[in-house]
Formats: sequence, structure tokens, C-alpha cells
Amino acid sequence: MQFGFLTLLALGCLFPILVAEPLVFKDCGCQKGKLLNVDVSLCPTQPCPLVKGSTYSINVTFTSDEDSVSSKAYVYGVIKQIPIPFGIPEPDGCKSGVECPIKNGQTYTYITKMPIKTEYPSIRLIVRWKLKDDNSNNLFCWDIPVEITNG
Repeated sequence: MQFGFLTLLALGCLFPILVAEPLVFKDCGCQKGKLLNVDVSLCPTQPCPLVKGSTYSINVTFTSDEDSVSSKAYVYGVIKQIPIPFGIPEPDGCKSGVECPIKNGQTYTYITKMPIKTEYPSIRLIVRWKLKDDNSNNLFCWDIPVEITNG
């Protein structure tokens, strides 16, 4: 028994298990909501490596602090503190997993995809993702560091 344990221990030292880091995000101004969780598929380290030509799943869990009939997503690449708008396939939050109308005190999960176009430059930047309510207040706003690469 002990031989097996020592063998496993030695193999563990030679071949460490690769464990993904938890995604660290910065709240960049939730005005009418509270961020509970942000998950980006295939983001094992930070800055999050985004490979050109790939598509990533985004899941955000948040609680709303107000009622809103609709919601709209805005995505930016922040380079040297300058936000540059990124287009996303579906900006309507109500078509991205959020059950509308949004109710005060309810928890929602926003689900969408983020394609990384091959024409994007290879660069490190901050991705800023906002979901706004009827009055253009942020239901959530988060930043994560990313690096766009050729793979």
C-alpha cells in the first residue's frame, strides 16, 4: 500500500496536475445590480488567452436591484484606458438567457458567445462587458485582462 502511495506522490511531483485559475474579474460599476459570478470558457490563466478564429462562452450571474423591461449588452476592448467598442452577435440581453422583464431582487444568468475574429490584432487588453437596463444604468459591468493570440 505504501509503495503505491509513494509512487503516486512521485508521479504527482513529476507531472503536476494542471488546474485552471478561478477567473478574477473587476467590477467596473454595477449601478443597478450585483455581480455574483463571471465565467469565460477555456480561460485557464490570466490574462485570458483568446485565440483568433475561436468562440468563447460567457456566463454571468447577477442580481438586479430594479425592474427593467429590457437589457442591452455593450462590449469594449480597453487599450491604454481607452474603450473601443467590440461588436457581439446578440446585444439583446433578453435573448441571451435573461428572462425579461427583469424584476428587482431576482437573480439572472446572462449567457452569450464571444467570437474572436482572425483580423483582430495580437494584443493584450482589458475586455469590459456591460449589461444596461431601460434607463442605461449598468445591471452589471466587469473587466478581465485578455491576450488575443494566433494560437
